[in-house]
Amino acid sequence: MSPGPVVVQPVASGRDLDEFVALPKRLYLGQKGYIAPLDLERKETLNRKKNPYFQHADAELFIARRAGEVVGRISAQFCRLHQEKYRNDVGHFGWIDTIDDINVMRALSGAAETWLKAHGARRILGPFSFSSNEESGLLVDGFDATPMLMMPYHLPHQGRLIEACGFAKARDLLAYTVDKATYHAVGSNRMLDKIQSDGRIRLRPLDMQNYKPDLSALLQVFNDAWSGNWEMVPFAQSEIEAAAASMKPLIDPDLVVIAEIDNEVAGMLVCLPNLLEAIRDLDGSLLPFGFAKLLWRLKRKTLRTARAPLMGIRKKYHGTLTGAALLPLLFHRLKEPFFARGLEQVELSWILEDNLPMRRVLEGIGAKVYKTYRVYEKAIT
Repeated sequence: MSPGPVVVQPVASGRDLDEFVALPKRLYLGQKGYIAPLDLERKETLNRKKNPYFQHADAELFIARRAGEVVGRISAQFCRLHQEKYRNDVGHFGWIDTIDDINVMRALSGAAETWLKAHGARRILGPFSFSSNEESGLLVDGFDATPMLMMPYHLPHQGRLIEACGFAKARDLLAYTVDKATYHAVGSNRMLDKIQSDGRIRLRPLDMQNYKPDLSALLQVFNDAWSGNWEMVPFAQSEIEAAAASMKPLIDPDLVVIAEIDNEVAGMLVCLPNLLEAIRDLDGSLLPFGFAKLLWRLKRKTLRTARAPLMGIRKKYHGTLTGAALLPLLFHRLKEPFFARGLEQVELSWILEDNLPMRRVLEGIGAKVYKTYRVYEKAIT
């Protein structure tokens, strides 16, 4: 007997949105590599009035049902900033989660492609939820590895289903991990001290009294450092302001290292405590007592895992001896607060598979690839 048709519709009501947000919690329940993010955060990201992404992009959320049961979800989005930079008629998809059923995947991808074609796209690329500055790629390796904030989770069937719908690999994104046992400095302390001996290079933590200007400067460095990266679209000013506000509760100033050269911010490394570890038993909800638990856990600083989502060196120092020294210096400076904070594992992500200079630096400090995320592409016909 046929299980019945798959019906795909845009998210059009509060109930639809609740079901859209809740689906992964049901699909991934009990998986070692999954911790449900906060429902509140998910809904704010999806909110067209609150997420500054929608100031320069259009998007549609789709939900798939069979016999009234939610069996999948997807987004389709068309970013005007991306088109201004690349002019390649590419649209994106994201927020992809389905049961293990090719008919569900085919129906959802078809809806996304139809929507993007109507908006002028000739190729579809993703998943990005919503952009390359947010959750990127589909997990294809490392399903049982440590869950990390702002990194997506999927089960093995998802990649198989996407490929069965005609999508092919565009690029892999790598997540590195380093822990207390494997970390070691690049070069000797004497060598690192010598690099700073002329006084031009200064390393310092984030100044919480000067938080907004400091973090804004770091995100501007990120925009500059990664401007030549594949699919990189710079943070707009409104996105910089939103990111600064959202990260502030997690920021430990000693886990942020700022490199200045001749009093100009030239490089940075931002490490954030892993929020998912703090909410591991909340199932995405702050009610009735989750908010108190979260505040207590963050205040006590008992988390043992963290992620470095932002790191980079200004473009003008790329390929120079000074630039080559900055990242090892940043990691060296992070070592003391890393151990003092009681951290046991830090994820460094994400890194393009062909970004060999960055990969060499990370492997030089003892980091190893432990998750792989894949970005897929397909021509829209």
